[in-house]
Amino acid sequence: MKYQFIDQHKQEFPIVIMCRVLEVSESGFYAWRKRPASPRQREDAQLTEELRQEFHVHQGRYGSPRLHAELRDRGRSIARKRVARLMREAGLCAKRKRRRVLITQRDPSHPVAPNLLHRDFRAEAPNTKWVTDITYIPTTQGWLYLAVILDLYSRAVVGWSMSTCCDEELVANALKMAVLRRRPKAGLLHHSDRGCQYTSRAYRRQLEQMGMVVSMSRKGNCWDNAAMESFFGSLKEECMGSSIYSSQEQARRSLFVYLEVYYNRQRRHSTLGYVSPLIYEQI
Repeated sequence: MKYQFIDQHKQEFPIVIMCRVLEVSESGFYAWRKRPASPRQREDAQLTEELRQEFHVHQGRYGSPRLHAELRDRGRSIARKRVARLMREAGLCAKRKRRRVLITQRDPSHPVAPNLLHRDFRAEAPNTKWVTDITYIPTTQGWLYLAVILDLYSRAVVGWSMSTCCDEELVANALKMAVLRRRPKAGLLHHSDRGCQYTSRAYRRQLEQMGMVVSMSRKGNCWDNAAMESFFGSLKEECMGSSIYSSQEQARRSLFVYLEVYYNRQRRHSTLGYVSPLIYEQI
């Protein structure tokens, strides 16, 4: 292990210094380098290359659990701990989620609904529980607001809307898309926070006309809508990273690809046993 560490970091530090610090001889290190690789080492090298390719295919979004699932689906019998070790040795580290800034603004004149979801983010069938929220996307041309509706059964994005205005129309358009796509029956539980867009009379009237049961998070309690918080955290890290879009049009294109092409159809979801929402609904 010491010789392997030295070999991996020889471009960063002098070999003689590392040998001295790790208390091994230089001659022993060079003798180790001349030895033929063992079958295990050759297999590790091949696996590392496969992991590196998949890591870049998913643009650094996948950590060891999802990459392990990728190899497993290819028929590879390999332990998850081994995948984690090989990724660590290759310097492959998935993008980390950033803390999300809340943008909810309440209107005290609007009525609110009780929390009927009770943090039960499981659903026994599609179109029985939807959760929704709004986030902002920074661009050099100003904020772009994104409203999303998730189906808790498969965590699929069933409706979304983008706008430069964080208003009732933003959330209404996301709801319209979700209803047109899914055609839910009456009795669906619709959960949101207490933002003025969701408590508005026009939006509540839409929900009532569609026969949806309204549920809202308690005041100042983001954990009551944790599924949406988690989704937006993943979206911002995996789609944006630390960059800021150069234009709102660029942001729109990038978000469309993430939501419709990548997230729903390709991205492996830990809650679903590491399959995509689309695959989960087909099982």
